[in-house]
Amino acid sequence: MLNLVGTYECKIDVKGRLMLPAVLKKQLANVIAEGFILKRSVFSNCLEVHPMGEWSVLMSEVNKLNRFVKKNNDFIRLFTAGVKILDTDSNARIQIPKDLIRFAHISKKVVISCSVNMIEIWDKEQYEQVLKDATSDFADLAEEVMGNIEKED
Repeated sequence: MLNLVGTYECKIDVKGRLMLPAVLKKQLANVIAEGFILKRSVFSNCLEVHPMGEWSVLMSEVNKLNRFVKKNNDFIRLFTAGVKILDTDSNARIQIPKDLIRFAHISKKVVISCSVNMIEIWDKEQYEQVLKDATSDFADLAEEVMGNIEKED
């Protein structure tokens, strides 16, 4: 299981190519050859990059859903809408399709934010706004989410 770390400010070129920072490329060294999945985020106007192995784990959970339940079928359709397979080129760049650039409102400046076993790609201004908006509630959120976790000996 991956444990990716870091937040990086980058630029995307007019063709939608984004170079992975050297530090991130190093963290992905063992999985970069397998490729990645690029998709819309469920909760935010950003993109998610899933290493192929992590995507397979996630999809094994999705595949447990009963497709004869309409909600499940609708969820799967929306969850996988716009999903693309990504590879890096020889310069460690990924190509972000125009439809996903529009979805995430990405301009020239982006933020790559590691989120444990996946990467989020944000328009820089939107990323900063989301952090600003969430800062005041973070202490309450941290207590609610992490406050009841039992520590193992």
